[in-house]
Amino acid sequence: MLRLLGPGVRLCDGWSRREILRIGGLGILGSGLSLADLAGAEVPSTVPGLVDSSFGRAKSCILLFLMGGPPQHSTWDPKPDAPAEVRGEFGPIATNVPGLSLSELMPRMARVADKLCILRAVSTRDNAHSSSGYYMLTGRPHQPMNFENANPGPPNDAPSLGAMLGRLRSDRGDLPPTITLPGRIVNTDGSVWPGQDAGFLGRAQDPWLLNARLSSAGYRIQEIDLPADLDLERLGRRKELFDRLQHRFDALAEDPVAKRLDERSIRAFDLLHSPRARQAFRLDLEPESNHEQYGKTPFGQGVLLARRLVERGVRLVQVNWYRGPDEPPANPCWDSHSNEAARLRDVLVPPTDRALGALLTDLEGRGLLDETLVVCMAEFGRSPRLDGNGGRGHWGSVFSVALAGGGVRGGQVFGSSDRLGAYPREGKVGPEDLAATILHCLGHTPQTEFRDTLGRPYPLSRGEVIRDIL
Repeated sequence: MLRLLGPGVRLCDGWSRREILRIGGLGILGSGLSLADLAGAEVPSTVPGLVDSSFGRAKSCILLFLMGGPPQHSTWDPKPDAPAEVRGEFGPIATNVPGLSLSELMPRMARVADKLCILRAVSTRDNAHSSSGYYMLTGRPHQPMNFENANPGPPNDAPSLGAMLGRLRSDRGDLPPTITLPGRIVNTDGSVWPGQDAGFLGRAQDPWLLNARLSSAGYRIQEIDLPADLDLERLGRRKELFDRLQHRFDALAEDPVAKRLDERSIRAFDLLHSPRARQAFRLDLEPESNHEQYGKTPFGQGVLLARRLVERGVRLVQVNWYRGPDEPPANPCWDSHSNEAARLRDVLVPPTDRALGALLTDLEGRGLLDETLVVCMAEFGRSPRLDGNGGRGHWGSVFSVALAGGGVRGGQVFGSSDRLGAYPREGKVGPEDLAATILHCLGHTPQTEFRDTLGRPYPLSRGEVIRDIL
């Protein structure tokens, strides 16, 4: 039953960042993996808080980021009774949850709606891709807000959710704790959004970035393969050389930043040298039927890869909507400023509907849905009225986010927008509340504190856990 719920500067130790990165970039790996430094943050201290059966239920999180901003009206929050210029071309369809309707473009989501929790009153109050995206990815508003083409500014940026979760992870496996694929989120001018990295936690805590175009051409990810002239034996010799070089830099070896740098490089070697770690990226080992179910698109194959990675212990995998070279510059990805109906029908919604539906069904079939939190979100939604070009503008006042698994109860809607899908009516949720809820499901109270480089306390989130959905 449907449940509607509401309400190049010198560091203090004398080493420059450039010098440390030069040592870390000696070319010892012979691969695309990079090494970086850590601007030392203290081990976090956890403040006891209220917990329930959903606390720590999720072992992993798959975050699907639909860069550009999907229209809520034609996805999660249809408005069939609104004027034509608001509701758009697509009507609602019933789902397997009585009383819950979704866009007719999402038939697979309709069949798994009993697994979904839809937040229909999320709001950033920010209409710029970069700054609103920063807010959604970190749980903290960008300063200033509504600032387009804002570039990352470490070490002052807030860390992303992935970076925080990587910092909190106590065990050290042969796979990175957090991975972003298939590339960074960028604007049309190539500017990289802030909020995707570790910010003040230091670059060694950046989520691992897999730059790869995932396609059906053999399903091999060349970026994770060893170069043709570098076999495991040669890689081992390079590791030995690196170890000897490290011992020669006695002053550097005692430096805490350098120690963290060394840990980063060791993890890179572990990933390349470990058959188990490299096998996690072997999409070619998946049955052809799985490739078909997820869809042979970059996004579909990215979601399938995310399932493989969390299955093998990666804490958080963020799958960004692939921005290919053929994207129209005026309305790339989900940024539907014109010709929205055709873009949604032919390019955008079907691959998303297919991949997300396959993921939820696959996770459930493997017994992993209860311990895997799935989040489908974007930086904002779209304006309530279609314009003369058949598109919609940016809209951070209200939009929708879908969650499933990992301690979140399915078959429910939390919050609602007004009759035009323009503003929250009840149950407003801020990005800080979403971040607090994700962290809660993964076993971290929002009050857990880091210390920044000046020793100041920094809580994971200043939001409130959305307990009504748990």
